[in-house]
Formats: sequence, structure tokens, C-alpha cells
Amino acid sequence: MDSKHSVDMPGVEFLVNRRGQKRAVLIDLKKHAALWEDLYDAYLVQRRRREPRESLAQVKRLLQRPVRRRARA
Repeated sequence: MDSKHSVDMPGVEFLVNRRGQKRAVLIDLKKHAALWEDLYDAYLVQRRRREPRESLAQVKRLLQRPVRRRARA
């Protein structure tokens, strides 16, 4: 791998195949918890991209609805 594409980032290691192609990454979550959260959020957005959307007006109506609480038995 040539050095211009190599990044020395403490707490991040790339797993490469026999050809030197990056196939996976290991992230030290103690050092990079925020990075992991961002990656996970991006994954969720991508996964849910085809779900139906709700208008802002509909969301506001849902939020203004009184909360119904269940009676305990």
C-alpha cells in the first residue's frame, strides 16, 4: 500500500487481504466512541432510507397528543 493512502490513526487498524486491499477495520471503542456512534447512525439512516416519511405537521400532531397511561392492575 503506498504511503499517501496509509493513515496512522491510533486505535484504528485495517485488516487487509492478500492483495493488500482493506477488507475490515478494528476500532478501539474506548478511544473512538464518538466515531463509532457516527458510523452506527449512518448505518441506521441507510437501512431505514426506504421507510415511509411523515410530514412535520403530522409529527407535531403526534407530539401534542395527550399521553394515555395504563392503569396498573
